[in-house]
Amino acid sequence: MGKYFNTSGVCIRERHYMADTTRLLCSIRTMVERGDYFVMNRARQFGKTTALRSFTQALRREYAIFSISLEGIGEAVYKNEFSFCRGICRLLYTALKYGEVEALAPESAEALKNISQNREKQMDFMAMSELFSEICSMAHKPVVLIIDEVDQASGYRVFLDFLGMLRNKYLQRAERPTFQSVILAGVHDIKNPKLKIRHGEEHKYNSPWNVAADFNIDMSFRPSEIAVMLKEYEKDYATGMDIEKMSHLLYDYTSGYPFLVSRLCQIMAEKDEECIGSNEKNKMWNRELFQEAVRVLLKSPNTLFDDMVKKLSDYPELKKMLREMLFTGRKYSYETENYLINIGEMFGFLKENEGMVCISNRIFEMKLYNLFISEEETDSRIFAFSAMERNLFIAGGMLQMDLVMKKFYEYFEEIYADAEDKFIEDNGRRIFLLYLKPIINGSGNYYVEARTRDMKRTDIIIDYKGIQNIVELKIWHGQEYNKRGEQQLFEYLEYYHKDKGYLLSFNFNKNKETGMKEIDYQGKKILEIVV
Repeated sequence: MGKYFNTSGVCIRERHYMADTTRLLCSIRTMVERGDYFVMNRARQFGKTTALRSFTQALRREYAIFSISLEGIGEAVYKNEFSFCRGICRLLYTALKYGEVEALAPESAEALKNISQNREKQMDFMAMSELFSEICSMAHKPVVLIIDEVDQASGYRVFLDFLGMLRNKYLQRAERPTFQSVILAGVHDIKNPKLKIRHGEEHKYNSPWNVAADFNIDMSFRPSEIAVMLKEYEKDYATGMDIEKMSHLLYDYTSGYPFLVSRLCQIMAEKDEECIGSNEKNKMWNRELFQEAVRVLLKSPNTLFDDMVKKLSDYPELKKMLREMLFTGRKYSYETENYLINIGEMFGFLKENEGMVCISNRIFEMKLYNLFISEEETDSRIFAFSAMERNLFIAGGMLQMDLVMKKFYEYFEEIYADAEDKFIEDNGRRIFLLYLKPIINGSGNYYVEARTRDMKRTDIIIDYKGIQNIVELKIWHGQEYNKRGEQQLFEYLEYYHKDKGYLLSFNFNKNKETGMKEIDYQGKKILEIVV
């Protein structure tokens, strides 16, 4: 069987198409060479386990590497200090038993085996510390300890005590042999845990892992790193894709989030296989196929989106913050000490951009819009109107954008003519997207241009079967401001190589004039709608 795109579990270069991880592995190598102890904390499905496996494979000649995972080891291991020590020794012995650790003395394997299999022999953390020193002193190479899925254990006091033991060994490493480096991997940064060990106890803020170095390595894929994966696929299947354009398109929508990059590639590859199975010509990997893959991704369940929904349910304040950012354009200064920003970044929803907080990638933004809008669909009259007349807006398989805007003007005037200005000002963008969703649902996508999102204006890019339409939404602030809006829309039309765009203004003046008109602006057509 040939290589394929993998989104389930660890990726293996010999089996799967993978992005170039040389930069990441070199950065991790540098931290290990320095003797850093650190936490590789990134959001779910960000390639942590794959990176650790690749690192282990690449550095075996230089280091003796124990790589273990706390996933699925069972509740009983955390019962007390003795059961935890036995459980850790069992994991270490299993790694050694199956040949994953080289350059260790035979005595080390025997000691780990005795502890893990002899229930009569008790070991506490002091004894475990001594055992670790003996293993490291007898090893022919520096020893590295990697522990994956530490989130499984971070709520247990015994695990924090274990980290305290490792911290003490780190502080005394000039006098006593110990690990060259310890790497913990998980979603949460346990350098700053806010844990409730048992019901009724106070939160524990002081982490025994405060000796850890900051892990500031960018684990997202860059376009050039995505291109390596696409070149390999193109060599096998000859789709005729423009690799540079496709790698940048993938990056533009995902910001290099590993799972999203691989999943979109996986969907496009599946479309190729469908063509091969039906004796059709392979689909070229172009913008139209990419948009089809985006639609499939957004409407299909997956563990990443399931986790997003769960996190929004668990953190309603974060959900409110995200809604305000998307629908009202509210800005937040980036401050890691802000609890909501901290957890939003930890879960992969938020990131920093020029000192401000923004949604981490376009796919997440589109998914969040869809989630929030779906919660209001049943109670929205404008959604119901556009859903009933959806077929009006499609002719010859293409979106009739002029009619879309004309009908929005008519529906808006009918439904919201008597609404309070403050309500419309706060919800204008949400109302337009509620109207738009049933029209393009299933065949198109939309996203908000991040560079223009604020309280006063935003640009919405509607992508329908590979063809883009640009709609600028803004609050009316007089003719001069409107002229600037025309110029800004013109610049975006130039950027996207479009001849026509749409300017939708929400006017709250007492003597306002509403209506529609088409103007010529420096060789471009602009349909202006004022409601």
